[in-house]
Amino acid sequence: MEVEVQRVQSIASLGLDMIPPEFIRSEEEQPGLTTFQGPVPEIPVVDIGHGDEEKTVEDVVEAAKEWGIFQVVNHGIPAEAVAQLQRAGREFFGLSQEEKDKYAMKEGKFEGYGTKLQKEVAGKKAWVDFLFHNVWPPETINYGVWPDNPPDYRKVNEEYAQYLLIVVENLLKWLSKGLGLEEEGLKVALGGEEMEYLLKINYYPPCPRPDLALGVVAHTDLSAITILVPNEVPGLQVFKDDHWFDAKYIPNALIIHIGDQIEILSNGKYKSVLHRTTVNKEKTRMSWPVFVSPPPEKIIGPLPQLLSDENPAKSKSKKFKEYQYCKINKLPQ
Repeated sequence: MEVEVQRVQSIASLGLDMIPPEFIRSEEEQPGLTTFQGPVPEIPVVDIGHGDEEKTVEDVVEAAKEWGIFQVVNHGIPAEAVAQLQRAGREFFGLSQEEKDKYAMKEGKFEGYGTKLQKEVAGKKAWVDFLFHNVWPPETINYGVWPDNPPDYRKVNEEYAQYLLIVVENLLKWLSKGLGLEEEGLKVALGGEEMEYLLKINYYPPCPRPDLALGVVAHTDLSAITILVPNEVPGLQVFKDDHWFDAKYIPNALIIHIGDQIEILSNGKYKSVLHRTTVNKEKTRMSWPVFVSPPPEKIIGPLPQLLSDENPAKSKSKKFKEYQYCKINKLPQ
């Protein structure tokens, strides 16, 4: 049963000088050994609110091709809505262990409170606890896994989701234009109004040996696109040009990840970004990614209008749920 799992938050509260061996990564993964030291290239920052749409499209498209990740400012989500989202999440993780465990993930389910997400080589673990639940569309929401505490948890999450819909709509529109498609091209290909928005709250407590552990191991997101709100404790790292680079924290920015489904649809023109998370010795890091994905039955494959003899399909077409199953169980796609 899930309740038997030892939560990372509980381990961190013991005040150990060393971390349990299952959290020590291999030398190829240890951030102390693998993080690039020296001048770091900046992840692109795109102002999406200045009104010059042509320039916005150009900047978003270039970042999606070159990096697969970028930060957006001037995005139209009020700072207050983000602050309330963050406060509600912090308050949930501040509850007693018993209270949090009421929301524990059930076997075979994606939503709920948990610690270990996917199969890991050699039984290794990541230094993170999390909460997952859908926030959109309404028919996919299971309020049973939404915390009752704090009392306004539902209100602030629903409000944030409404703002997010507009940001996602615009990003997909600009990315569609960059592929020479109609404005709605990617949105339609991803299931239109049936696209699912899954919120995850990541909670990375202070770690006595941040040089040896990872909060989340290196991965690309299986979503189409991910919109992430971080707290002020840095920790995101991006893999580019054979190096792991630290992402700079920019107040009030949203971090946008291109996910696997957009890489597939664009036939590799846009890159799904390989990234991981480091942890901090003194401070708790938290982040709030929302994974925007096609509905489970939607078939995703390279868009036919982007293919030619010179540019054949780089991936197979399959239902999103099949893709998801293979990815989580580390099976070939």
